Order: sequence, then structure tokens, then C-alpha cells
Amino acid sequence: MKVLVLGLGNPLLGDDGVGWRVVEQVMARNTNPDVEMDFHSGGGLSLMERLIGYDRAIIVDALNTARQPQGTVSSSRLEDLPTCAQSHLASAHETTLQTALQVGRTIGATLPQPGDIRIVAIEAQNVYDFSEDLSLAVANAVPKAVEQVISQLINWSTSFPITN
Repeated sequence: MKVLVLGLGNPLLGDDGVGWRVVEQVMARNTNPDVEMDFHSGGGLSLMERLIGYDRAIIVDALNTARQPQGTVSSSRLEDLPTCAQSHLASAHETTLQTALQVGRTIGATLPQPGDIRIVAIEAQNVYDFSEDLSLAVANAVPKAVEQVISQLINWSTSFPITN
């Protein structure tokens, strides 16, 4: 079972880099060779292309819905999200990840099934600030997001080895 944990965003744009920070910390604890960790700055079609060849994926990203307090961590299946237009799961210049996955499957790409893509999102507001620093609320949410990613990996495989 090949699993990809993917941090989205841009680490030079303040809170937008939180996905990278979370995955860096999960990476430091992962010893399972079947779990690959990586980072990506694109959305839509390029994100779909990055998922080719994996059975399951966890995508970690900043989310700006203005419906939750900054720093709120949520975890859900991709298909349970009403819209992904507030994050890197969509792009103003292309399509949502859900649509891109449908296109990929239509052309025969090997992609995770709909229920096998999890989104760990951190509510953020400062996603366009040129800074390598996270806001305090978002930085404080990183450990909770790390634990949510690890918990999902453990749920998928009881043999997921981690180090403290």
C-alpha cells in the first residue's frame, strides 16, 4: 500500500507554508518505507499528477474559510469538503482537485480512490504575507495537525512505525 503525505503551500508566504511545516515534523517521525513525504506548491491538475501511483494520500494545507478561528485544525475526506476553492486544492487558473481526479481516472491514471484521500487543514488568514514565519495561532496548531496525520496513518496501517 503506497501512501503519500503531501504538504501544500508556499513556505515564503507566511501561514500558507503550514502544510510544509506539518509534513516536515511528520517526516522526522516516519520510519515506514511505504509512506512517502513530499511538498507541493500547485493545485488542480498538477496536484492530481503528483498523486499518480499512490493508493492513499493525506494532503495538508492552509485553508481560509473565515468560518473557523485562525489555527483551527480539521480533518476530512476530500469528497466531504463542500468546496476546495479556498486552498491549493483548487486554482483560479484551472480546476478543483476533485475535477482533476475525475479527469485523471478517465484517462486511466492510477490514483487513490475517493475515500482514500484525507485533507488535514489549518484555518489561516495570513496566506499572502511575504514571510517565512507562521502566525502564532497557526504555529500553535502545527502539533495538533501532526498528530492528526499520524493518527490517520496508524488507522490505515496498524504497523505504522513512528519515533518520538
